[in-house]
This record gives sequence, C-alpha cells and structure tokens, in this order.
Amino acid sequence: MTSPARTSPVRTAARVVLGAFLLFAGAAHLTFARSEFAAQVPAWLPLDTDLVVVASGVVELVLGAALVLAGRRRVLVGWVVAAFFVAVFPGNIAQYVDGVSAFGLDTDTSRLIRLFFQPVLVLWALWSTAAWRDRRPR
Repeated sequence: MTSPARTSPVRTAARVVLGAFLLFAGAAHLTFARSEFAAQVPAWLPLDTDLVVVASGVVELVLGAALVLAGRRRVLVGWVVAAFFVAVFPGNIAQYVDGVSAFGLDTDTSRLIRLFFQPVLVLWALWSTAAWRDRRPR
C-alpha cells in the first residue's frame, strides 16, 4: 500500500487553522460559551442538552487535536471531521427554524446566512486534509 501524496504548505496551514478553530470551539463548549451552545441543541433531540454540549465539546477537542497532529492519518481525519460537520448541521437548521438566538445570531436573516457556512466547513475539512484527492479507490 502506498501512502497518500504530501499536501502543500497552504493545505497544511488550512488544516492546522481548522484544528485550532475546533480546539477553541471544544473548549468553549466546556467553559464560557456553554449556555450559547445549549441554545443550539434542538428541542426534538431526545438527549439531555448539557450532555450533548459536553459530548460535542469533547468530540471537537479530539477532532481539533487530530487535525493539528494528523500526519499519516490525515485523510481519515478529514473524512471524520467532514462527517461531524454534517452531523451537527441539523442543530443549525433547528436554530433557524425555531428562531433561537445564540452567538449573536438574533435575526432570521443571520441564522439563515449561517446555514451556508456549514458546507464551507465540510469542504474545508476535505480540502485541507486532501481527503477527497487522496481517498482510496474501491
């Protein structure tokens, strides 16, 4: 088995920046922004809100660290991070549909605009890790 091709310094920097973003967000989940993140947990989710906030914060810390330290596993890490961004998207939709204000998103327009940034995060994860480029052929 051959190892994936190396990534450019720009991709590497983008991967590390995304990792730092996730580390910051994960720490925020567990500390100063806990109530803001709790406001984004959809009411229809049959789990304790605080558990969801803490668990997603821990996941973000792990994923952020994985991005920063990716190495040979960067393709797998890229796919997992992209899947995470897809998995939390229903919470963003619920925030828009239910009109929940959090993180300064206090209008329907601002909450709607935010929805368009989630696909950007998915693409950022895939591009910065070259996950799509270096995926294994079946």
